[in-house]
Amino acid sequence: MKIAVTGTRGIPDIMGGVETHCEELFPRIAAQGYSVTVIRRKSYVHDTLTEWKSVQLVDIEAPKKKSFEAIVHTFRAIGAAKRMKADVLHIHAIGPALLVPYAKLLGLKVVFTHHGPDYDRDKWGFAAKTMLKLGEWMGCKFADHVIVISDVIRKLIAQRCGRTRNVHLIYNGVPEPEICDFPEYFEELGIEKGKYILGMCRFVPEKHLHDLVEAYIRLKNDGKADGIKLVLAGDTDFEDNYSRTLKQQARDHGVVLTGFIRGKKLHSLLSNALCYSLPSSHEGLPIALLEAMSYGLPVITSAIPANLEVGLNAECYHEVGDVDALATKLSAIISQPLQRIGYDMSKYDWDRIADQVSDIYNSLK
Repeated sequence: MKIAVTGTRGIPDIMGGVETHCEELFPRIAAQGYSVTVIRRKSYVHDTLTEWKSVQLVDIEAPKKKSFEAIVHTFRAIGAAKRMKADVLHIHAIGPALLVPYAKLLGLKVVFTHHGPDYDRDKWGFAAKTMLKLGEWMGCKFADHVIVISDVIRKLIAQRCGRTRNVHLIYNGVPEPEICDFPEYFEELGIEKGKYILGMCRFVPEKHLHDLVEAYIRLKNDGKADGIKLVLAGDTDFEDNYSRTLKQQARDHGVVLTGFIRGKKLHSLLSNALCYSLPSSHEGLPIALLEAMSYGLPVITSAIPANLEVGLNAECYHEVGDVDALATKLSAIISQPLQRIGYDMSKYDWDRIADQVSDIYNSLK
């Protein structure tokens, strides 16, 4: 059975939640005997791979402009999927889902994964938000099967799109943690084990990293963060005023910026952090939060529906934009001995998730 995948920038080692999702899922699907091809956006690719972990990789050009690249690339990817005689086209995210009807007109069977209401993101203007809402509607109305990564999204599309049939709740997953130390990297960053707060995500407004930086500054000024660093792991796809301002504010106050990292560098930061913070205003089901939990880190996150669905204790949450509450909760963790927490991560198992997705593919035979 041939599966073609689009809607992601690509795999492997490309920044983004959808990208991490696809990087974990599709090698597992391929290992089950499916022929899987991920169609990548060429401008994000920094390798010459044509295959990775038994997943075929096809690179297609698209303009690297945030308002056009997804839709142009998806249009071209659907044509490629038709030419390769794919049995199933798996489209990720609501922007690319705008073209689900086109794929159906070409005779393709379509699975659509809804990763979250992207029209809530601060970076989009009215026209873009309108098109994203239309993409959500098109995907939910015309896809053969819809996968949602949280119950919040399942309820949302039932209300907004009236879609309840062939809707499957399949959570994002998280791999087994790779506990490790990387002393040379820590020396390069100027940090010590157990003496830093970790923020890990893209540098976009809806992640509210500016609130985390502001909370850290307040703790420093109040003498409550002596010897404690703030480490921000991540970057932005499109450098803009927000990302530039955030980075400058961070540098001005001694925040450590790692850039986009994967592998041992990231695993070592997760292994040895004091805690993890994600003060975002918009999420689908944040893989970064799940990763931090898999390493047993105390987490402080915003009380938005997607984060609440994870089911943390009440003291782990704060209201979006409440910097005072965020600073207070971080101060409480700093004042305690270093701790690790045994979260129940069983429903976020990627092998189980791959089985659930393959069952959907099999139903389309």
